[in-house]
Amino acid sequence: MTKLAIVTGAGQGIGEGIAHRLAKDGFAIAVADINGKTADKVTTDLVNDGYTAKSYHIDVADRERVFELVQKAVADLGELAVYVNNAGVAFIDEIVDSAEKDIRRLLDVNLLGTYWGTQAAAEQFKKQGHGGRIVNAASLAGVEASALQSAYSISKFGVRGITQAASKELAKDQITVNAYDPGIVRTPLRDGIDKRTAEIKGISVAEQQKNCLSEISLGREATPEDVAKVVSWFASPDAAYITGQSILVDGGMRYQ
Repeated sequence: MTKLAIVTGAGQGIGEGIAHRLAKDGFAIAVADINGKTADKVTTDLVNDGYTAKSYHIDVADRERVFELVQKAVADLGELAVYVNNAGVAFIDEIVDSAEKDIRRLLDVNLLGTYWGTQAAAEQFKKQGHGGRIVNAASLAGVEASALQSAYSISKFGVRGITQAASKELAKDQITVNAYDPGIVRTPLRDGIDKRTAEIKGISVAEQQKNCLSEISLGREATPEDVAKVVSWFASPDAAYITGQSILVDGGMRYQ
């Protein structure tokens, strides 16, 4: 039987890396993204590599669309095994300058989008009757809040809260819920963060990136593949007894 993994925000960056890794692990991939063009490209790449994949255009802030995504993907690709709440947005600004529309949009996508995805996946897993895996994108900023990223930090602390609460409620159904906490991962999202942070601090982007790199014990930024390996483990039989946890994937920036 085909195993389905739905990955939101899979059109680029970490999500794209997760989609490719889970495809390699044997899952059919529902490539879900707000950007239909990038979702189609990732899907084409996967299919050209011999994997099963289909793209879905979705804004995860829309609860109804998230539930529809699960229904359509199951109808198209088979029984749901893994749901990855990876979609997210970020903006950089001081608290006093942060715009209401930016804050609301970020929370709608990062926090509520994860809530809706968890609800929709759990509903499907309960219907199927034999468990499943939900994996959420938290962040280093959800372990220790970041200056200039107040709204983002709030959202990621919230994701860790959703992860713990859902894991307690869903364990009786053999549904595990875990999260990954990336540090600095070189993606288009990170490029934007570095550019805006450098502007506010009055330094060059190169200086900003050098300062961040100095905080990483292993001496390099993460790649999407580094994060995808952790998601792969959460989705594997080896992690069947792990739930309610979040794992830092930061090369040694912070220690718990």
